[in-house]
Amino acid sequence: MADNKKDEYAVEMGDRQPDGHFEAAPKPVQVPVHSNPITNNPAISILAYCGSSILMTVTNKYVLSGTNFNLNFFLLAIQSVVCIVAIQTCKLAGVITFRDFNTDEARKWFPISLLLIGMIYTSTKALQYLSIPVYTIFKNLTIILIAYGEVLWFGGSVTSMALLSFGLMVVSSVIAAWADIQHALSSYGGEALSAEASAKIATLNSGYIWMMLNCFCSAAYVLGMRKRIKLTNFRDFDTMYYNNLLSIPVLLLCSLFMENWSSANLALNFPPENRNYYIFVMIVSGLSSVFISYTSAWCVRITSSTTYSMVGALNKLPIAVSGLVFFDAPVTLASVSAIFVGFVSGIVYAVAKIWQGKGGPQQKSVLPTMSASVQSMRDSLKS
Repeated sequence: MADNKKDEYAVEMGDRQPDGHFEAAPKPVQVPVHSNPITNNPAISILAYCGSSILMTVTNKYVLSGTNFNLNFFLLAIQSVVCIVAIQTCKLAGVITFRDFNTDEARKWFPISLLLIGMIYTSTKALQYLSIPVYTIFKNLTIILIAYGEVLWFGGSVTSMALLSFGLMVVSSVIAAWADIQHALSSYGGEALSAEASAKIATLNSGYIWMMLNCFCSAAYVLGMRKRIKLTNFRDFDTMYYNNLLSIPVLLLCSLFMENWSSANLALNFPPENRNYYIFVMIVSGLSSVFISYTSAWCVRITSSTTYSMVGALNKLPIAVSGLVFFDAPVTLASVSAIFVGFVSGIVYAVAKIWQGKGGPQQKSVLPTMSASVQSMRDSLKS
């Protein structure tokens, strides 16, 4: 035992010289670590993140734009099942790691999964009625709700530059809605009272309502997850695992009891000539959610959170353009202007957050960091 300890703490010396000194110990040989040029390439990680975002939006729009598709809960259930199978396979292969299922953690996280279901369901309904560019532009409004939610509940702040970006987001949404309505009227000779124009405007109004609900559900999900994640200390793949696993039974029950599963309706949703292709696109859309999570983490790891936030802002443009390329979204001066203004608003907001994080010139808050009601609540809790 003592000999082993002596061996552990032995110091390697060089050969002894005639004068009694020792030569310097030989330097340890360092084995060069060869990094993968692909996984450590910032440009590839950014392109992968943008590509996965476009893939998910386009595949969802393709399925939802079917003339008679109305099984939204079933679509979301398929995507969740595919996601669970994919990440579980990656875990068994040693590619990723996440926590095993725990009943107590599932109970704590279940309310967040319900908020997620509300967010993704309203998202599919909005995307079903609206074009991809309009959907992408209106999605920016969620940022405003989240920012003010953080002011009310987390003591956050909104800078003057962020306030400017919010104004641009509202302007771009108004332009997009106006362009949509004008295109609907011009497609039918400008007659707002015609049956076709009335039906089209009613469809757009339904899309705007679903989009408004989606913005509130998305903000509630993000703010609720931020508060709940402190209790569980979840990582990205932990969150994905529990979100999808807990969503599956709820989505299946909603589909069984709230959607039409008659043979006639199934034939309308999955026409025999396109049935296999529709199912394939559903699976791809489920895999794309895994790709987004992975590429998001990849992009942050290779670049920085600052670069990632800017990429998220710039990514709005190719997603909006994909709607013009792959679908029959109207290309007019107003619609292109709305996309451009929405794109600029995203960049302004990203820059505002970067400056705020670095304590730059825009760090000064123009709004109170805490509401009076929240402050009084905290004071009462302290007393």
